[in-house]
Amino acid sequence: MEKFLRDWRKDALDKHQHDSAIFIGDKLLAITNSDQDAQWLAKAHFETGNYARAQSILSQILSKPDAGANNPSCKYLAAHCCIKQNKYEEAMSILGEKNPVHLITGPDNARKKLQHVSTDTRNATSRSHHHKSGLRSDRVDRSEEREKEDLSNIKAEASMCYLRGVCFAKQNAFDRAKECYKDAVRIDVQCFEAFDQLMKNSLMSPEEEWQFLESLDFETIPASDPSSAQEAAEFTKMLYITRLSKYKNSDQFTAATEALSTHYKLGNNPDILLSKAEQLFTQCKFHEALQLTSTILEKDKYNFTTLPIHLACLHELNLKNALFLLSHDLADTHPDEPTSWLAIGVYYLTINRIAEARRYFSKASMMDPHFGPAWIGFAHTFAAEGEHDQAISAYSTAARLFQGTHLPQLFLGMQQLQLHNLSLAQEYLNTAYQLCQDDPLLLNELGVVFYHQDHLTAAIKIFNMALETSEKLSLAPGSPSLLATRTNLGHAYRRSQDYQKALDCFDSVLRQGGKDAGVFCAKGIVLLELGRAWDAVVALHEALAVSPQDPIATDLLGRALEAVENVDLMGQSEEEEVDRKLRGSKGEVRRRNQRRKRVLQLEDAAHEGVGESMLVDENET
Repeated sequence: MEKFLRDWRKDALDKHQHDSAIFIGDKLLAITNSDQDAQWLAKAHFETGNYARAQSILSQILSKPDAGANNPSCKYLAAHCCIKQNKYEEAMSILGEKNPVHLITGPDNARKKLQHVSTDTRNATSRSHHHKSGLRSDRVDRSEEREKEDLSNIKAEASMCYLRGVCFAKQNAFDRAKECYKDAVRIDVQCFEAFDQLMKNSLMSPEEEWQFLESLDFETIPASDPSSAQEAAEFTKMLYITRLSKYKNSDQFTAATEALSTHYKLGNNPDILLSKAEQLFTQCKFHEALQLTSTILEKDKYNFTTLPIHLACLHELNLKNALFLLSHDLADTHPDEPTSWLAIGVYYLTINRIAEARRYFSKASMMDPHFGPAWIGFAHTFAAEGEHDQAISAYSTAARLFQGTHLPQLFLGMQQLQLHNLSLAQEYLNTAYQLCQDDPLLLNELGVVFYHQDHLTAAIKIFNMALETSEKLSLAPGSPSLLATRTNLGHAYRRSQDYQKALDCFDSVLRQGGKDAGVFCAKGIVLLELGRAWDAVVALHEALAVSPQDPIATDLLGRALEAVENVDLMGQSEEEEVDRKLRGSKGEVRRRNQRRKRVLQLEDAAHEGVGESMLVDENET
């Protein structure tokens, strides 16, 4: 009868008929009074959302002497029931605050254990056999305590570490949560929930993520034979690489995605496509990233992991209609998801209705206090209205929640720069630069800080680095961020009195589509400095054609016209002087000719004896 009831219960659970499983499991427990059957019944209640009833059954098991200490899976499920009921203190009392670090495997444990392996044992293993099998069992990479534990208990202990991290995160103790998540993955490398929390919430810097990956012992993954174990370890490591930050080691990421796509036919898998889209988004290639996210959503319309980056691409490309349709669909079908309200907030932010956007971003962040995109969008609304103090507060919350991404630090630096707090701005931007050295926007902001600090040589160097980084990322020459960086470089050259290079920068911006009144004004200033007043007049007229009421262009145009007039007057004065000199010379010649002619006449008269008393005028003589 016990076998019959267990088979019936299993069949009901396989068909997701939880009420049947609970009905049969209750009868089976009454017959056997077994802790294992009681735990099966608690699992059935947990699956149906009856967390209180499941916890009641499990508490009876844990109350038995020595039962809880020897049953980690039971403690895990009981604590999970408490977390589902938001009873975090009670969950921690069941779990305990100490992680079983003696179960952690890795290079350090392997070295310690190898020190205790006798020389005779090492010599007993032949070299050829070691080469053929890889000798995964001979490479002693587990601690003695771990070898004594059952595999199911090890996995349960890792899951308990994960739940400790969840409790600490709910209590805003993010450093302790991070350590619990890391210990969970170190104990059981297949504990993906803990690994996903580390990556999704950006709890580690890019450098820390790669160091953490290298510290994991993927060879502890159980398998039937050494060859399949090696393949499983490599496959799992490649999957984890695709989840890491895209700021570093892009070559290894590309190699992992290509191997997964070609050898295992995962090229069209949503997670692999999302990883590629994240890399493209990091490189500011929004069109390409949007194509990949759209491909994912065509097959899985409500993939909430993909939606945040999809919404960000739509916002960057100003696709208002697509945002409108998507946000309405999500609000109708999934009103309980924070991403639905995030989509509505992004739509209102795109159409510049800031108050409505703030309201929906706030709603999304209240539904999930650890939802990073909602916090950043909430801060953006204050930044858009010039409310710098509120924006700094919201960005600081995002920076505290997501320590591994450079974006909150970048936005904090931009806000401090607008407040002209240059030292604070530089501090935040340096912190962001330590996390990501390949963001052209970040390099541009650093260059602006140096520019305002009158460190023009450093500013020129940073702006050129930003342009080189943009070329490496293959950004379009006419992208707004690239045009802004080149404009700033032109201003830095202008203030350094390197006018020809400044003029080349401004001309390049104008050729690539940067039709902005400020660029024309800057070009006009440079042309005035080069003494090309008429060319400056032309450039400033173009500035006024773009912005007819621009006061700077109007003032500069007046100065340029004065310069042109002064040049004309100077030229006219020189011509008049030449004419005057020429006229004076002609009069002198004429007077000399008249005097000579008079003298000749007098001489002729004297010779003829006419008018002896006639005298020559002294002046004429």
